[in-house]
Amino acid sequence: MTSLRRHRVLLALFVIVASFVLSTPASAQDAPATQEDHSQHMNMAMGTTWQFMQDGVVFPAYNHQGGLRGGDEFAVPHWWMGMASRNTSRGLFTVTGMLSLEAAAHGKDGYRELFQSGEVVDDAPLIDHQHPHDLFMEIAGVWRLSLSDRTAFTVAGGPAGEPALGPVAFMHRPSAAEVPFAPLGHHTFDSTHIAFGVVTAAVDHGRWTVEGSVFNGREPDEHRWDFDFGQLDSVSGRLWFRPDDRWEFQVSTGHLNDPEALEPGDVERTTVSGAWLERAGDDFTAVAGGWGLNVTDHGNRHATFGEINRHRGLTSLFSRVEVLQVETAKLLGTEGAASVEHDRVDTVGAFTFGAVRDFLRVRGFEGGLGAAITFYAVPEVLEPSYDSHPLSLQVFFRLRIPSARGRMWNMRMAQPMTVMRPGGAATQ
Repeated sequence: MTSLRRHRVLLALFVIVASFVLSTPASAQDAPATQEDHSQHMNMAMGTTWQFMQDGVVFPAYNHQGGLRGGDEFAVPHWWMGMASRNTSRGLFTVTGMLSLEAAAHGKDGYRELFQSGEVVDDAPLIDHQHPHDLFMEIAGVWRLSLSDRTAFTVAGGPAGEPALGPVAFMHRPSAAEVPFAPLGHHTFDSTHIAFGVVTAAVDHGRWTVEGSVFNGREPDEHRWDFDFGQLDSVSGRLWFRPDDRWEFQVSTGHLNDPEALEPGDVERTTVSGAWLERAGDDFTAVAGGWGLNVTDHGNRHATFGEINRHRGLTSLFSRVEVLQVETAKLLGTEGAASVEHDRVDTVGAFTFGAVRDFLRVRGFEGGLGAAITFYAVPEVLEPSYDSHPLSLQVFFRLRIPSARGRMWNMRMAQPMTVMRPGGAATQ
């Protein structure tokens, strides 16, 4: 069975399972609807005027990457998100947008990050750097129709958006809200959060949601100011389960058609993740973790991550732990790629710990000073290039823009938030 056929079968199984779940009477499935179940459809009671919300963050940071491949620099990771919703006689219509000027702040190479790889600059793999985001990270429209008190149908899409694949992208995870840099597993879990051409359909019923997407699977190029349109030649499916307001789990699979510019071949991606968010006024604790697998023509690569963010009063304590398989020959580059097999993978560990202390809250702006330190577990074959115990450090200022309706956490294109909790994050 070919890989594309196998993923079509998996997607068909998703639909069959979801159809069974959605067709089961509520009394046979679960206990009575939770607060979250009701909140999914409260949007239909909105007026016909436009409702707006925004969110955004900027992390001006001194970035020290240690070891033989490291260096020092000033980095400014950032992004802005906006959403406008209007109730109509045929459902709720939402327009979403997400923008970034990181290409102007960092140039084509982005910011330094040891062991990070993915995408291309000047016809060469981008190594030990996190690429800047495109100017247009998302421009999409979402139409949501309530079918019953517990069931709704959604179709979403646009010139820039994300397919139904992977956990919530790291920019939207409350567990990663204070971490200034992208995870090393970005190209396993959420590299498709910018797809230039995507259409997604979803059905949610109570605690369950099933989604399917067709999209342009090619990764964006190094020119960050335009649209990199292509054929909608890739497919994905995702199943969500939310046992209550705090927990959510997803399993997803996708076929990415020839996503890498310098590595011809398709990628079959599978991810499983879970997240937990508990709030008490302005305080909260957020935890997330996941496993992912990229199956390629030149080998398979696994990745795992775990995150926690504990905010109490004016202080946030956070941690991110990652263990992932890296492409050894790619990281070695011209230095020593000839000495290892082209398909070789080795395991790298990255352990990040940090804190942020808020000291500025003016007219909705939230500013805090923070620091993060990362320790690495380096495979022996990479020690001559990276050192045996490299250490990375960031000292940063975190500034969030005013967001009167709550932070846009746990957002994804096909299901933006529909009701906001007072004083904090939004729920679906």
